[in-house]
Amino acid sequence: METSTLTPPAERIVLSEISWETYETLLKELSHRRLRLTYYQGLLEIMAPSPEHEIYKEVLGRFAETIAEELEINIYPLGSTTYKKPRSSGVEPDKCFYITNINLVKGKKRLDLKQDPAPDLVIEVDITSFSTQRFQVYADLGVKEIWLYNGKSFKIYLLQENNYIVSEQSVAFPNLLLSEIASFLEKIEEMDYLELIKEFRQWVRSQIQ
Repeated sequence: METSTLTPPAERIVLSEISWETYETLLKELSHRRLRLTYYQGLLEIMAPSPEHEIYKEVLGRFAETIAEELEINIYPLGSTTYKKPRSSGVEPDKCFYITNINLVKGKKRLDLKQDPAPDLVIEVDITSFSTQRFQVYADLGVKEIWLYNGKSFKIYLLQENNYIVSEQSVAFPNLLLSEIASFLEKIEEMDYLELIKEFRQWVRSQIQ
């Protein structure tokens, strides 16, 4: 078994030649710890999110909810729910939302992707690692849209023919210039959290008008 680390081991570890059974065992054994596990065809990433990662994740999730409120679009947040395609892939998003498929999953205690749809929107914050492996997993699961922030830029990715392409517009929330989200994320360290959300809400309303 080979091990490689791209950031300090306390933050991210990638293991190769990991069996599906080992992945599922680790999911159970590490469920009480603040770790994210991503599995794709034998590769396993174990990451311990930093405070920096968590604040961006929470703000981006709140932005998505704010947009939905102002557009009066129903959404169903499932946070970092574990999604698995047996023996192939598994992932825990930073944030995820159901929008068009709410009625198919709402109220369910467990989801089975053999019969249940993948989230309509996934949010990923990628400051200390890379998302290539997770993108492959999301494509495998059929996630239609990903929002990615890497600490500098914000991008929207849409699934087309099993690959993700960068898009100027969101399918989940069309007709809004969401590239402006990056400028709001840059204010996280200098603004109060609720004041930032308030300013973002005002911007959304100005776009709708």
